Amino acid sequence: MKLNSKIYVAGHRGMVGSAIVKDLENKGFTNIITRTSVELNLIDQNAVARFFEIEMPEYVFLAAAKVGGIIANNTYRADFIYENILIQSNVIHQSYKTGVKKLLFLGSTCIYPKMAPQPLKEEYLLTGILEETNEPYAIAKIAGIKMCDAYRDQYGCNFISVMPTNLYGFNDNYDLQNSHVLPALLRKFHEAKQNNEKEVLVWGTGNPLREFLHASDMANACVYLMQNYNDKGFVNIGSGKEISISDLAFLIKDIVGFKGNVVFDVTKPDGTPRKLTDTTKLNSLGWKYSIELREGITKVYNEKF
Repeated sequence: MKLNSKIYVAGHRGMVGSAIVKDLENKGFTNIITRTSVELNLIDQNAVARFFEIEMPEYVFLAAAKVGGIIANNTYRADFIYENILIQSNVIHQSYKTGVKKLLFLGSTCIYPKMAPQPLKEEYLLTGILEETNEPYAIAKIAGIKMCDAYRDQYGCNFISVMPTNLYGFNDNYDLQNSHVLPALLRKFHEAKQNNEKEVLVWGTGNPLREFLHASDMANACVYLMQNYNDKGFVNIGSGKEISISDLAFLIKDIVGFKGNVVFDVTKPDGTPRKLTDTTKLNSLGWKYSIELREGITKVYNEKF
């Protein structure tokens, strides 16, 4: 990509897309195209076709998706598979039809098999049963990765895919009904502190292990791969470090300054027991994360609250 290349970032108002736009701008890219969902409904095939025919972007970051936590994924199962398949299919197909030079598709590590060996290597995809609570979303994302590879095989398109780990950062979703664990905990502890509550209730046993990456690091990796990776298959994006939900809760409690107790509701689901990415492939390409978890969460908390 040149600094004046025409770059379309789909999903620019979400945490992932906004971080990619910010990273591109920080690097001096000047021709970034964005559309809100009101301006361009990515589920509408004809609207997407018109947009690509008129704008003719050279590069595409496909960060648009319907996303959520355990509750949202399990409650709106039909919406998650339907909307995500339509969004990615429309953008990928029109990128092919209009001659986009390169496209980067974002998946998620939650699409690996539930009981896959740890850490998660790229080749473990489709080797086992998926986590039931987010199976529809996972199947949609797997379809997107395979679609990029199929268009590469049949048409020679330079479409690449990345698999980010759990992300947090500016512009995250803090809705307790459909957010991910880290922002949900930040909000819970903050409100408990504000209201002088005696305890914070955390879902599950606290035993599951999770990996987290700041969205700024993720965006930096995406732009790096857009400029340095041109092969079939996908690349994990992560820190390669993990923390238990219990330790995460106590870390957030400390950062927020909440003085009460932490109580774990063991009647609630834990989700996948462990989910750590193997970042060997990414590191071998010359990229490594830079923002440590305490530093990142502190920054996010100070920005949001």
